[in-house]
Amino acid sequence: MAYDVLRTLIDLLEVFRPALTKPGWANLVVVFAGWVQTSGTHAITEALVATSVAGRRHHEAFHRFFSRGTWSPDEMGRLIFGCLVQMLAQGSPVRIAVDDTLAPKKGAHVFGIGSHLDAVRSTKRFRVFCFGHCWVVLAVLLPVPFSSRVWALPVLFRLYRNKKECAKKGHRYRKKTELAREMLDVFVSWVGTRHVELAADSAYCNDTVMRALPPSVILLGSMRPDAVLTTVPDAKRCPQKRGRPRKRGDLLPKPQGIGRDGRRPWKTCEATLYGKRRRVHYKECCGQWYRACGIRLLRIVIVQVSSGALDFRVFFSTDPSMTVAQILEGYAGRWSIEVTFKNLKQLLGFADSQARKKQAVERTAPFVGLTYTVLVIWFAQRAHSTQLAAPPLRPWYRHKRGFSFADVLRTAQRALAPLDVLDPRRTLANLHQLRPPRSAPSPAPLSKAA
Repeated sequence: MAYDVLRTLIDLLEVFRPALTKPGWANLVVVFAGWVQTSGTHAITEALVATSVAGRRHHEAFHRFFSRGTWSPDEMGRLIFGCLVQMLAQGSPVRIAVDDTLAPKKGAHVFGIGSHLDAVRSTKRFRVFCFGHCWVVLAVLLPVPFSSRVWALPVLFRLYRNKKECAKKGHRYRKKTELAREMLDVFVSWVGTRHVELAADSAYCNDTVMRALPPSVILLGSMRPDAVLTTVPDAKRCPQKRGRPRKRGDLLPKPQGIGRDGRRPWKTCEATLYGKRRRVHYKECCGQWYRACGIRLLRIVIVQVSSGALDFRVFFSTDPSMTVAQILEGYAGRWSIEVTFKNLKQLLGFADSQARKKQAVERTAPFVGLTYTVLVIWFAQRAHSTQLAAPPLRPWYRHKRGFSFADVLRTAQRALAPLDVLDPRRTLANLHQLRPPRSAPSPAPLSKAA
């Protein structure tokens, strides 16, 4: 069992070989295994200690893997996405989410560091800023056999730098939404003819991201309650009128006006949101949101909120044929990327690296995110059904169902424990020899009568 589980993990890492040189792939195995087995603060030197490579190889070679290596995080993401596609249902759309996260850190000489809004600690009254790196991430939303929820697996990363830091270095400033659109275009080139469903919050539902979206991309997003909506213009044009045809039709009531209009009754539907089956009260309409989406026709859903400061939330889809339940469930899947950010920071050291040079900074955090993706794919393919995945006995936690990323990480640490990272094939050969022989099936137990 130990041989099979470890072999599948090493074979999955083989996916990255085309993007690396032969020494680079050897260094990847060392850093990957060490990073997974590190407890506490993560760093390259700690990875060498965890794998017992410290003293056997010079640490500088592993630092150069990030600061001077020839590999590209985008190419690595494309290769691991090839494994993800095989786990998706044939003909189903590829569901993705885009969002940004803050990795706090300090250091005057760290590339790309700046002051960013900490959305976790900020409130409406008090805005909290923090020094660090802000990463815009595109993740694939994947249903897995070991959990009831959808998991967000990162494949593309962009480092956002604020205006002050860009002006200081003399570099061109790029907004988060521009970075998100760049990643979306790269991702669309990977999927070919398959449809893509993008879930994004209101920060990424604007003209920069949504301008001239390919027909194969469907956006599920959140809308301002006071958004200006219009009808589709009449295709029939009066021959006496001059000028270009109209792009917008007549004004429609704003979503907040529709929600407060007592003449329009609330409808109800059932939807699975955040792991629970809920009854939703909603109103709907179709129209254009020209400022953000151009002339594209949207299906807009106004949902009644029973708690909190807001009376209702507004969601939309660029595919008017989608049902209300599909729109709400598709947008709710976006929350999985927030869970991924939590796991990356708390369990996998996404914000721990002390890299300072440009290339090292732009590669280390994506490497950690891709490590997360590799572990979840490996666990979903085989490891979750083995004895290595058995969670610790907790009598006070009998209601647990499914596995968390802590369970995934614990299983990977158990599988990697016997691995000699400098000679993985020799380790696999030794484990193969220690495999117990396949015995004949044991006879059935005797009955009491016998």
